Amino acid sequence: MPGWIDTHCHLDAAEFDADRAAMRAAASAAGVLHCVIPAVHAANWQAVRDLAHRQGDSYALGIHPLCTPDAAAGDLQALEHALQAQQGDARLVAVGEIGLDGFVPGLDMARQEDIYRAQLRLARRHGLPVLLHVRKSVDRVLKGLREIPVPGGIAHAFNGSVQQARAFIDLGFKLGFGGAMTFERALQLRRLAAELPLDALVLETDAPDIAPQWLYRSAAERAAGSAQGRNSPAELPRIAQVLAQLRGLPAAALARATTANACQALPRLAPLLQEVA
Repeated sequence: MPGWIDTHCHLDAAEFDADRAAMRAAASAAGVLHCVIPAVHAANWQAVRDLAHRQGDSYALGIHPLCTPDAAAGDLQALEHALQAQQGDARLVAVGEIGLDGFVPGLDMARQEDIYRAQLRLARRHGLPVLLHVRKSVDRVLKGLREIPVPGGIAHAFNGSVQQARAFIDLGFKLGFGGAMTFERALQLRRLAAELPLDALVLETDAPDIAPQWLYRSAAERAAGSAQGRNSPAELPRIAQVLAQLRGLPAAALARATTANACQALPRLAPLLQEVA
C-alpha cells in the first residue's frame, strides 16, 4: 500500500526529547513516508533543518503568530537571510508556520498582521509556498493572500466554512485535516472532510498537539493527573482511516491522492519522496 505524508508535525518539540528517533521509526513502521517540520521562531530554525536532514524529512522556516510577541526586531531580516542561505537546500519546502491567531487572548493582531504580511512577501520573493496557521482568523489570512499572492501552500488544521474552504482552493491552496476530524462531535469538520474535493485535502498530525479522539483525555481526567496523550506521526494512518471512511474510499486510494496533493502544495516534496519510494 502507498504510504502517508504528515504535512505538519513539530518533531523538534520538547515532548519528543526522550524518544525522538524511536518515535520517528515507529511512524515509518506504520507507513509514514515523510514528515514536514515547520519552525515557529528564529531560535528553532537550525533545529528543524538539522532534524529534517537527520531523519530524511523536510522543513519550513518562519515565525508562528503565537511567537510574534517575542519576535526580535531583526527576526524578519534574519529570516530573509536564512531563506537566501538555504535556497539550494532541497529539504526546505516552505515558509512556515506563519499566519494569524484570533483565539488566544491578548495577542496584538496588528503586530501579527505586520509579521504575517512580511513573511508572505518573503515567500513570494523566494518562490516558496506557505504553511498557514488560520485559527479563528481565516478571513484575515485570506485577505493577506489576495493582496500578497504566494505560490500556494497549505491551510493547516483547517476548520472554517465551505465558502472559506473554496476561497483557499481558488487561491491554489490545500487544506490540512488531522486529529480534530476524528471526534464524532466535530460534525461540520467531518462534513467538510467528506464533501470537499478530494484533490484539495492533505493529512497532518500537528504532533505533539491536536491529539485524535483515541488519545484525548477529558478535563476531569487531566485534573486528576492524567495528561493529554501525546500525538505523533505514527497516529497518521489511523487518522487517515477516519477520513477514508468518511469519504467511502479505500485507504490505498486516499494515500495516493493525499500524497499527490501534498506534492502539488509543496513541489519540492516529490524528489524527496523518490528517495524513500
